[in-house]
Amino acid sequence: MLKVGLIGIGFMGRSHLENYIRLESEEFPLKLVAICDIDPAKFENKFIPGNIKVGEKKFDFSKYNLYTRIDEMLEKEKLDFVDIALPTYLHSEVSVKFLNAGIHVLCEKPMALTLEQCQAMIEAAERNNKKLMIGHCLRFWPAYEYAKEKIDTKRFGEVIESYFFRGGNTPKWSYQNWLLQKDKSGGVLLDQHIHDVDVINWFFGTPHAVSTISTNILPASGYDVVSTRYFFNDKKIIIAEDDWLLNGDFPFEMRYRINFEEGNIIYERRELKVTPNVGKPFVPEISNENAYYREIKYFANAVLNDLPIEVCPPNSSMETIRIALAEMKSADNNGKIVNLK
Repeated sequence: MLKVGLIGIGFMGRSHLENYIRLESEEFPLKLVAICDIDPAKFENKFIPGNIKVGEKKFDFSKYNLYTRIDEMLEKEKLDFVDIALPTYLHSEVSVKFLNAGIHVLCEKPMALTLEQCQAMIEAAERNNKKLMIGHCLRFWPAYEYAKEKIDTKRFGEVIESYFFRGGNTPKWSYQNWLLQKDKSGGVLLDQHIHDVDVINWFFGTPHAVSTISTNILPASGYDVVSTRYFFNDKKIIIAEDDWLLNGDFPFEMRYRINFEEGNIIYERRELKVTPNVGKPFVPEISNENAYYREIKYFANAVLNDLPIEVCPPNSSMETIRIALAEMKSADNNGKIVNLK
């Protein structure tokens, strides 16, 4: 039976909490024993909702050991792994602390703010022979897994062009508004756009260069809307855009379009459609399982059975940060092409 600690029950932490409750109800050999959050009001179910419908239920916190200080939880609890859903600027420091204490770490995306912080996390995991995984949920999202499989198998030939988008309301739900502070979150580029940066890294590998333009309407956030062109040697056209200024009655949206030599795959409004060049369009049968649930279960299984982290290895997550930092450099220089290779 794995004993787990959850650190941070903001918007994403509550999504994880829901899935630990589900896993326990399914008698998966795991038990969430401790929760830590700096804001004790959250233990009274006083939350600000986020941009997607997760973590909105009332929770019974009486069944957990509750802490407001990380060091106290670390000192008092005997944990097998910890789930870190803290602000980005704390990811590396807290991950290294627990890895050095001999505890496996599942950490929310993005991995960290700098490559040095990412490297410190990887070295701590290797030094202590503990598992580290970053929660890039799209690698466990069935609609994205489907596309990955078709790209890898060349079912529709080579990719000619791909477009990725996500966007929605300005995130005003974070503790002390950390999401809208560039030095804590990296703005929309590192917090939200990072999902599609990671998908592009996962689908296609590292581009040899990037060019990014951005806006900065909200002064402290650094980046509010971004548009990136990724350059690959085979000249396929890859573009990803993100916008967290889509306010008013605009629901959060994520979508992609992948055009192959022999067909295309489109995912929008949570619907997947395949249109071969020859034959009728069709809706493929894919799982409707929750990606957060799948990612947590995958990591827990790896810990239970001492399996390698293959779907989302930490070195790949660090490479995603390297690409995103190149995008930042480009954005800060009015779209100047920045080489990665």
